[in-house]
Amino acid sequence: MSRALRFTFVEEGATGLVPLHERLAPVTVETIWTALARPIRGISFHAAYAGPEIMVGIPPEAQSFDPRAVPAENQTVRPGAGDLLWFYQAPRMMKGLEDELWELGLFYDDGGSTFGPLGWTPVTIFGRMRHEDLPAFAACCREIRLKGAKLLEVARAE
Repeated sequence: MSRALRFTFVEEGATGLVPLHERLAPVTVETIWTALARPIRGISFHAAYAGPEIMVGIPPEAQSFDPRAVPAENQTVRPGAGDLLWFYQAPRMMKGLEDELWELGLFYDDGGSTFGPLGWTPVTIFGRMRHEDLPAFAACCREIRLKGAKLLEVARAE
């Protein structure tokens, strides 16, 4: 079986399997797979600029790699429904933001883009949620926009 991640909204129980693009983004897949040796849980937020996207940060205990060493792979500025992305932003890169960002993002519908305060920002797409899992998962994603953040678990599907 090829590698996949499982995304689960903890309280709601909505889950989706994300097969990883091992041929299109091999370094990113290997890097994130290694970092997720243990499941992570974090508060997922809705994107402010990108459209139908939720994001969750990789917590410090899973930041086991140099994010600057992960090459650009399979990049786009127009992710599609189900696309899973990796994004890193160095500290103080954006005006007024001292923190660095280690993010996994998941687009739950079409029509999004990665255009934000710094302009067009290419991101690495390294997986896509299975079509059959997306409707229920997307319903929870849409709720984040209206009702607020949700606890999300990301784990290896083994």
